[in-house]
Amino acid sequence: MLSHLGFYSLVFSIFFSVCIIFLSSRSVYNKVSKNVNIIYSLIFLQLFFVVFSFSCLVTAFLISDFSNITVYNNSHTTKPIFYKFSGVWGNHEGSLLLWLLVLTFFLFLFFVNSKKQDLKYKLLTVIFQEIIILGFLLFIIITSNPFYYLNPIPKEGLGLNPILQDPALAIHPPILYLGYVGSSLIFSSSLAATVNKSVNSNWAKDVKIWVFASWIFLTLGIMLGSVWAYYELGWGGFWFWDPVENVSLMPWFCLTALLHTILVLEKRNSLKNWTIILSIATFSLSMSGTFLVRSGILNSIHTFANDPSRGLFILVFLFTLIFLSIIIFFFFHKVETKNISNFFWLSKESSILVNNWFMMYFLSVVLIGTVYPIFLDVISSEKISVGPPFYHKLIVPFLIPFLLAMAIGPKFKWVKSELKDKIYLVLFFLISLILSILIIKNLEIEFLFNTILITFAFYLFFITLRDFFIIKFKNLNQIIAHFGFSLLILSILFNNIFTTEVITNLRVGETFKTEKLVIKFENLSEKQGQNFKAFVGKFIVESSEGNIEVMNPELRIYNQPKISTSEADIKTNLLSDRFMTMNTVQNQDYFNIRYQIKPFMIWIWFSVLLIALGGFLSLLKKKYEN
Repeated sequence: MLSHLGFYSLVFSIFFSVCIIFLSSRSVYNKVSKNVNIIYSLIFLQLFFVVFSFSCLVTAFLISDFSNITVYNNSHTTKPIFYKFSGVWGNHEGSLLLWLLVLTFFLFLFFVNSKKQDLKYKLLTVIFQEIIILGFLLFIIITSNPFYYLNPIPKEGLGLNPILQDPALAIHPPILYLGYVGSSLIFSSSLAATVNKSVNSNWAKDVKIWVFASWIFLTLGIMLGSVWAYYELGWGGFWFWDPVENVSLMPWFCLTALLHTILVLEKRNSLKNWTIILSIATFSLSMSGTFLVRSGILNSIHTFANDPSRGLFILVFLFTLIFLSIIIFFFFHKVETKNISNFFWLSKESSILVNNWFMMYFLSVVLIGTVYPIFLDVISSEKISVGPPFYHKLIVPFLIPFLLAMAIGPKFKWVKSELKDKIYLVLFFLISLILSILIIKNLEIEFLFNTILITFAFYLFFITLRDFFIIKFKNLNQIIAHFGFSLLILSILFNNIFTTEVITNLRVGETFKTEKLVIKFENLSEKQGQNFKAFVGKFIVESSEGNIEVMNPELRIYNQPKISTSEADIKTNLLSDRFMTMNTVQNQDYFNIRYQIKPFMIWIWFSVLLIALGGFLSLLKKKYEN
């Protein structure tokens, strides 16, 4: 029953999409507003039916309705209720339905909050957004229907992948989707403004709220995914340049560039075409990530599906949208009278342009590293993997001028600036240099490069820290975001430099010794969870300073599906994490033990929260101004 109700709700939503597109197009063509109330009602009804469809799927998961094939494939009666709920989007079909829900909800919010907008612009935005919604509706119904009915009805389900049964991953996809879907509304409004020839500072003020909101959610979504991978997958790090990690990072780079460019458009009424291009590119990259994750092309723990037909549908849909946007851009865009040649080299807009150049470079590196192995495999059947060394060699050196630009750029004024009476800029550089030399001089790493890199990271840190006390509440949003980024870079650098790791094989009762620590495998105990059995190791770790710590990593064997996982034990303080995992060694009574000391991990997570907080304050500032 629930499956039928959920499915036909989606069918009704298709009907509403067609009606909305038709009425909106007719109103734009005839330049009449009499259909606006009808369009509003249809948008509301569409949202209602999508919410109802999603609620049907949620209910089916909560009551373990195994007549629904999606529930059967991704749930089990012994699964905790929280993970039954989060399991709704922990699969391909359910995640797409959640994506559709956010799409329709954002369109409804836009329509409600755009009463003062030009009617033609508003209706054009609705048309473009509904085209996207219609595409996803057809994709779900044709290739990814979450409401297929099973007969006979199984008594038990196959269960959810245990590594997905985690609180961080339960909230990671919805927050990430809010970022992705926000880019769709930016895309639609950009095309609408281009057709309406209203790409100006007023439009920038209105669309800025969606840019900031998308950027905040995308930032938090990426961070939650990174946290989950850190403690659940046992990688022992915050980022591993996994292809699926990369496809979320690429639109973030583009969205960050757009976030800064929209400020130039708002303040100087310039960089109009570049703003539209970035809007199109951000959404295209979000859609490309959807294609790569769901096509089976990428081999990653994060991927949802391995179905070429689904990937082909998304690919065709993506190319259609990109082709449509390019046609609209070239036919309707205007040649800017103000271009970069009008920018004084010492000005805020010039510094933002430099920021954009760096963002596009970082984006290009990640894009090549992610996509090139795919193309090589298609062309020559040669399989290669692009790992961290590739990204580090191409990205890290360019962080030096980027950090310098971030430190100095905000000091400029709009139109024209002068760097006089800026003695503190030189003073902070000297302090940063001395501090970096003191840190690096006794370490067995490349002295010159690391000193320069840490110097500029400290430089940005000290300058933004000064701004807290000098500027006070003026541009507080920008200061917090930039301070968070400086703290992020410093934390990552020190984490990379000072991380220590021990990998060994031990049996119960054995001891492993190094110059700096002793690890004793004390015992192995058993405990019973709700849907798993766990073997808990007890390890006594003693440092050369005499500090003793008890570590309890786990091996879990889940009931359904019958999968074993390794659960890391992490001891966290303000300065470092103690990280230990335990795995069985095949056909032996030994256990593989991995123990790491990871400095400044908590500061990495905290710095990302500060970056997102800066964006949130910008959002509040915009709402207050309105």
